[in-house]
Amino acid sequence: MELIFGETGWLTWVVTIIILLAIIVPQMFRIMREYERAVVFRLGKFYMTKGPGLIILIPFIDKIVRVDLRVLTINVDKQEVITKDNVTVNVDAITFFRVVDAEKAVINVEHYLSATSWLAQTTLRSVLGQAELDEVLSERDKINKKIQEIIDQHTDPWGIKVVTVEVRDVTLPASMQRAMARQAEMERERRAKVINAQGEFQAAAKLVEAGKMIEGTPTALQLRFLQTMSEVGNENATFTILPLPMNFLEAFQPGGPMGYGGAQTKAAAGKSTPASSEEKLGKSSERKSKGKGGK
Repeated sequence: MELIFGETGWLTWVVTIIILLAIIVPQMFRIMREYERAVVFRLGKFYMTKGPGLIILIPFIDKIVRVDLRVLTINVDKQEVITKDNVTVNVDAITFFRVVDAEKAVINVEHYLSATSWLAQTTLRSVLGQAELDEVLSERDKINKKIQEIIDQHTDPWGIKVVTVEVRDVTLPASMQRAMARQAEMERERRAKVINAQGEFQAAAKLVEAGKMIEGTPTALQLRFLQTMSEVGNENATFTILPLPMNFLEAFQPGGPMGYGGAQTKAAAGKSTPASSEEKLGKSSERKSKGKGGK
């Protein structure tokens, strides 16, 4: 009987030791990954930050809080914001940040992840409320940098570094989209008219220069005329061109032989010729009568 009780007591001690080791060893040894840190509290007070690798703790006395040092992402939900020029837009963003001081992230703030998320939402609404719609749409980088600086300034006591903030999407009301489309269309029409006017101005300047050159050398006009005829003749045209000398048109110009001024001159000359002959006959008869009276 004593042998049985002895063996039973020995087995009891062995089982007790195994159970204690199974409970104590996991509390005593912990393994931290490369991107993790363990903030150790001994009897409720901050003791130190350990990791990465194997760390040793005092069971039931030391408590740890794991902190991830990798870059974390916060999706800022869509916010309805009124801009400086009283336009309502829906905006969402993404915030990238990481923990640089595990001690501050655990001690100075409760749930640093949710605190940073709420701070990002509030900052987004505040910054976009101070900007006009054109700035929100065109100066996105400037707004992102300003939001990042504000969030980073407020989260620095928490041991958090904001890597970047990106305004992802800006949703405009349907009426504002139609108004902006009309504005863009009118702007394109204005640019087209300006470009057309500039082209006409440049073409007119070149034509003036060409006219001055042709005026100095009339042969150039004839060569240009012949070149135009050659270009028209190369095409499969159904009409016929009869070239005429350039001096042929001068007869029909004002003051020319067949023009308005030339016809009037000829008529006046025709009328004046008979009058002059009658006057000559009258003068000769008067001379004859005077001669007879003298005799």
